[in-house]
Amino acid sequence: MTSVDDPWVPSALEQERAAYRSARTRRSALVATASTLAMLGAVVALVGSSPGWPRVKETFFSWGKAVDSFPAVLDGLWLNIRVMLVCAVLIAILGLTLAVMRTVRGPVAFPLRLFATAYVDLFRGLPLLLVLFLLGFGAPALQLSGVPNSALFWGGCALVLSYSAYVAEVFRAGIESVHPSQRAAARSLGLSYGQTLRHVVLPQAVRRVVPALMNDLVSLQKDSGLIAVLGVIDAIRAAQIETASDFNYTPYVVAGALFVCLTIPMARFTDWVARRQGFHGAGGHL
Repeated sequence: MTSVDDPWVPSALEQERAAYRSARTRRSALVATASTLAMLGAVVALVGSSPGWPRVKETFFSWGKAVDSFPAVLDGLWLNIRVMLVCAVLIAILGLTLAVMRTVRGPVAFPLRLFATAYVDLFRGLPLLLVLFLLGFGAPALQLSGVPNSALFWGGCALVLSYSAYVAEVFRAGIESVHPSQRAAARSLGLSYGQTLRHVVLPQAVRRVVPALMNDLVSLQKDSGLIAVLGVIDAIRAAQIETASDFNYTPYVVAGALFVCLTIPMARFTDWVARRQGFHGAGGHL
């Protein structure tokens, strides 16, 4: 038994174990560094010694072309960011509404469940690129009163329709993960169905699916670039315009680097949120 004036000192055996674990950690770090450098060196040597590397370097990695095209591509990326933010809000609202419609019980609500199921099945089955083409080139021809005909608007609609189907299933998984006894307890306390859903079920459901939702947000960041197929001048379309002047494809590399710089912080933030939620098996540990 140790007193306050006699601080605890680890035993010799404990000190030996700590030293062993520290040595193993240093050894693992050295092995990981050496293997990473060896792999990078092999890739660089393989690519650099290929016969076509000088031409590829000039066509895809021209520093001067990258500097010249950077402002236009960056301006296009700002449009991608705005599209992503607006669509993310609409997707969350529509996805949650569909999930609630699909989980509501009772024969009276059968049309709601049927509509939500058909919606999810339809837009999960259609490729996003096809939805973009159908809405971007077909919907403006309807000349709907009070509805914009711009490619940007219909491109955003295609993103919202496709992603809300996936997000609805994520929300539904969260809602159905809440144990039925909690609904029964809430109803026994006098809460209505809506109050139970709002104050008991949804707070727990949303908390459980936050990592999955943020993963969809990371995917949306990338797919916002698909609106370029409709002629919208985003980062990819701006890179295409810059490339058309001299057939140097470096602007595409610049656009790709900017998208990666945008998605990697969000991916790491998603891992951090997942670990805080208790998903210890989530990524983030290299």
